[in-house]
Amino acid sequence: MAAAERQRTMITSASCPGLPSFVRLQFEPVRGAWALLSPEKVMWPDDVSHDILKRCNGKTTVAEIISSLAAEYDAPEAVVGDDVCGFLQTWADRRLVIA
Repeated sequence: MAAAERQRTMITSASCPGLPSFVRLQFEPVRGAWALLSPEKVMWPDDVSHDILKRCNGKTTVAEIISSLAAEYDAPEAVVGDDVCGFLQTWADRRLVIA
């Protein structure tokens, strides 16, 4: 019997991204940095990546995340939007973000 093929999660402005139950964002005091912990993986997101990930609560839409980041960084929403959507799609493809 063939295994069911996994469908790709597509990130849109209406998506409400969150972290799966097996992934958590945690501050590591020894390094003084935020880490994304998942089974057998530890990733060290940069400041911008952390700003995106900390907003992924499963309730806030991508459009709201973009608007919030654009205001925080005083940047055009169109520019921020492309970066945020690309980042979240890559992480969703790696199964580190769900929507």
